Amino acid sequence: MRPKRVSVAEVEYIAFRLAERFMTWDEPIPEFGSRFPNILESCLAQPFISFSKKDLHRGLVGKASTLFYLMIKNHPFQNGNKRIAIMTLLHFLYKNNKWLSMSNEDLYNFAVGVAKSKRTSREKTIINIHDMLKKHIVESSSTR
Repeated sequence: MRPKRVSVAEVEYIAFRLAERFMTWDEPIPEFGSRFPNILESCLAQPFISFSKKDLHRGLVGKASTLFYLMIKNHPFQNGNKRIAIMTLLHFLYKNNKWLSMSNEDLYNFAVGVAKSKRTSREKTIINIHDMLKKHIVESSSTR
């Protein structure tokens, strides 16, 4: 079964609002309407692209890895991209009956590492995300 997608409305309602409310730092997250046009839509669509009826990003973990990378590196928001990327990743996994078994601090530090990665090492970074997800992904409590 194909993984369920995350919509722009879900990012605004769940990921953006939860990041804004619970993941506060010294810098506030700007209003959702101030996001950069079409970049978020591209980040959400890219993991699901196909060529000759074959997915370019295979399976849930492949799609989640690409989604997480793009949400951080493509900067769809003026601020808060790592926080919103984390919440979007968690929502995507939950929507597909999965979760991450790792601390919030470890996940945030991992996101910081992705943000610091060089764009020239995109494939290597996505592989690192893939490996981290495979290591820490579990069934969500709603399916146990």
